[in-house]
Parts: sequence; structure tokens; C-alpha cells
Amino acid sequence: MVDVKLHDIGEGMTEGEVIHLFVKVGDQVKVDQPLVEVQTDKVTAELPSPAEGTVKEILVNRGDVIEVGSTMVVIDNGEEMLGETQKAEKKPANELRIDSLEKKKVFKLDHFDASAPKRILAAPHTRKLARMLQVNIEDIKGTGRLGRITDEDVERYANALKEQPADYDAAKQEAPAPVSEYHEMPFKGRRKAIANKMSQSLFTIPHVTHFDEADITQLLTLKNTLKTLDAKQTKGCNVSLAAFFIKAIANALQEFPIFNAKLDEEKQVIRMEKAVHIGLATDTEEGLIVPVIKHVEEKSMMTIHKEMKALIQKARDNKLRHEDMSGSTFTISNVGPLGSTGATPIINYPEVALMAFHKTKKMPVVNDNDEIVIRSMMNLSMTFDHRVADGGKAIAFTNRIIEQLENPELMLVNLK
Repeated sequence: MVDVKLHDIGEGMTEGEVIHLFVKVGDQVKVDQPLVEVQTDKVTAELPSPAEGTVKEILVNRGDVIEVGSTMVVIDNGEEMLGETQKAEKKPANELRIDSLEKKKVFKLDHFDASAPKRILAAPHTRKLARMLQVNIEDIKGTGRLGRITDEDVERYANALKEQPADYDAAKQEAPAPVSEYHEMPFKGRRKAIANKMSQSLFTIPHVTHFDEADITQLLTLKNTLKTLDAKQTKGCNVSLAAFFIKAIANALQEFPIFNAKLDEEKQVIRMEKAVHIGLATDTEEGLIVPVIKHVEEKSMMTIHKEMKALIQKARDNKLRHEDMSGSTFTISNVGPLGSTGATPIINYPEVALMAFHKTKKMPVVNDNDEIVIRSMMNLSMTFDHRVADGGKAIAFTNRIIEQLENPELMLVNLK
């Protein structure tokens, strides 16, 4: 028998949601044949069969949220069953499979054995919340699928304890009747993972946001010139504004490596990365996701443009791989096309900075000759970790980026 378990397919993932089952009990499967499709906070992945054989058991259902290490499918690969003594000699105690039907009942909700330890269905985040609120999670009645305890169950129980006498048992009370005046959507999968990561970042990092503006009139002129040339030749040189933003940041990070860093609190060091890997905050139907362009400092503007477009399309088609979303050292958010005029973005933990590019407007500006001229002005917001850098550094870094955007010919010095 072979147990197919959910393994860690992302950076530090703890759980995943089953969104599709490719097989049923009794099916014959081959090695590497897809068995289950699981969605985590970052990717949707098909988990293949590690062995050839017959599907003996399926222990999950579509929609289940399961923890890393949980068995999803059991495959009979034709190997003879060993005796209990042989099993103990062949496998460590913590890897022994319980094959007795009576022993299996201990772990099934519909055949619960009162003499066995109570099995609690709750995500790690929910257990942590229970500890923070100082409530015993075993006393809580879960209202989720298969009796899973949710964050709302924990909070309801904790609030009830505060409002009722000491002998009040909130777990035995009837759950409030559903209200039909509103529509509910599941708070799980990618949406919940985004919430957890945002909370971790905001509660860990002392955020400071610096606002500024850039006159990108010359940059827009250059972009339009390239677009005109692109129409006259087959080679192509139409480059998006975001590619210029990314290149300007990469150049500035070479001069200010403190913002291309990660703080290791355990070792008490600030690790400044040599390579520049830019994360692209991308809005998709399923929520925010951050694909990564690697080694931006080594790439031309056209290469950056093409890779960016390909990654964003893969993100919207839900086809990103784990390696497409890992290793970022600095993140940008290009929200100008959506109409944003300003924001205080949350840093993509464990990075130390994030820059957002906002809406561009034509505005009257007084130039160096005291003349009023119409210029294309764009707002920027630079959010940084105040444990790692101070305001003076953040302003100098932002000024270096603005200098390149206002005088795009300066970027030619670092083109590769």
C-alpha cells in the first residue's frame, strides 16, 4: 500500500484546498498520473501518483482544506502485506500504517471511538487564534465542513465567554440562524492566504510610506517614439511604461542595496541581495498574486517587457509555477491604469520595501523659467521597513528613481 500525502509545494505552506479529484476508488493508475488537484495560497497544482496500482481509498472530498502531511489517496501497488512483527522491523514507529479496521475507526468522524484522543479539525491559523484568545479549542463546536472549527467559531466562543457567567458553555449553544439579507463567499484558499500574509507583514514590519511625484512627460514621448518605430518594422520595440519603472528601480537598487534586502531577526543581520528579482503585484479574479522577474539588473528593457507580459498572463490564467513566484527581493505595484492616485501599500514580507506607481495626470506646472506649462505628472508611494532603513535613505532612493523617469536617457547608461 502507498499513502499519497499532501507535501509542501510552496514556500512554507501549511494547508491546501482540494479542488478536483481525477480518480475514484477502483481506478487503475500509473506512475505520475494526476490524482488530485490542490490550490494553495500561491499555486494550483496537480499531485501525481508515486506508484502504479489500484486506488484503494480516497480520504478527501472536493472543497476540503487539508494540512500538509495529510493522506489523500491510498494506492494498492500489489505488494504483499507484512505481518505486524515484520512491519515494526521494516518501518519506524511513526511511519507504521494502521490497517486494522477497528483502529481505523478511531480516525473517522462517523466511527468515533470515545476512548481515543479527540481529533480537532482546525487550520494552524485557527489554532493560533484560539491560543491568542486563551480558549480551549477542544470545547468549541465547529460549524465548517465535516465539523471543522473556523476562525468565526473561535471568536464567537471567546465573545460568549466574556459576556456569560463562568459556567456558560458556548459550544452547546445553538448557532445563530442564518441571515438571508446578505450574500456569503468562502474565506479560504488564496483569499485567506493573502489575508494571513498581509497580517503577518503589517504586524511584523513598522511601515512608513513616502509620497512623491515624477514628471514623466519625456518618458511618454520616448515611449510613443518607440511605438511609432515599432509600427514601421517587424522587429518590435514597443515597450510598456512598467518596464521603464522596473529598470529604473533595478538601477537605483544597485546604488541603494539596503532596499534590496531581507532582515533576519533570528541571526540579527540584514542580508543585502546581489541579484535584483522584481515581484509584480498582479490583480487576478482569485486575488492578488506576485510573479517574479529574475535578474532584472542583467536584462534589457525589451526582455523585461516581454517577461512581464508573459508572467502577468500566466497569473491571470492561473498557470504560474512555484518558481515563477519565489525569490523576489523588491516588489512593485503599478496601479495607475486602475485609476489610483495614492496608497500606503503593505510590504511583501520578508522584503523591506515596495513601490507603487499611481495615476498620471496632465497638470499645469511652473518650470525653471517661471513659465506655466502642461506636464504629465505621476504620483509614487514608497513604503519601507523602518527597522532596516530611515526616511532619508528612502527619499534619496525615490529621488534616484524619479531622476531616471524624468530623464530616461540616463537609463541608457545601464542598458544591457
